[in-house]
Amino acid sequence: MAADRRIRPNPLQWIWYAFGGRLPERCREWVLHDITCRAWVLRHLARSLVQISPGLLFLLLPGPFWIRAMSVLGGVILAVWYSMSYLEHTSEYRLVKHGYPLGTGKEVREQARAAVRAQRAQRYAELYRHQPER
Repeated sequence: MAADRRIRPNPLQWIWYAFGGRLPERCREWVLHDITCRAWVLRHLARSLVQISPGLLFLLLPGPFWIRAMSVLGGVILAVWYSMSYLEHTSEYRLVKHGYPLGTGKEVREQARAAVRAQRAQRYAELYRHQPER
C-alpha cells in the first residue's frame, strides 16, 4: 500500500465517514490505512467521540448543571464502552463498505505484527528455552 496512492478525505468527508458514511472511491486506500495503521484503535476512538459530540448539547438544557453534566458523562462512558466493545466488527464493516473482503483489516494488521511477534518469540526462546549445560 503506497503512501502516494492514499488520498485523504477533506474535513467534511471525514465527518461523514466518522458517522458511518462511505467515502469516494479515490479514498479507498486511505480507509484501509485508517483501519490497519498502528494507531487504528485511537482513530476509532476519535471517530466515536465525534459521533457522540452532539450529546454535549444536553448541557444547554435547563436544570442544575451537575445533573446535566453527570447525564452527559454517563452517556459518554456508555457510548465509548460499546464503541470499544465492537471495535473490530465496526472496523471490518467499514472496510466491507469500501469494497474490501471481510477479514481484510485483521489480516493486514496480523501481517504487520508478524515480524515483531517473530522477533519477540525468538528472544523469548533464547532467554527461557535454552538447554542447560551438562
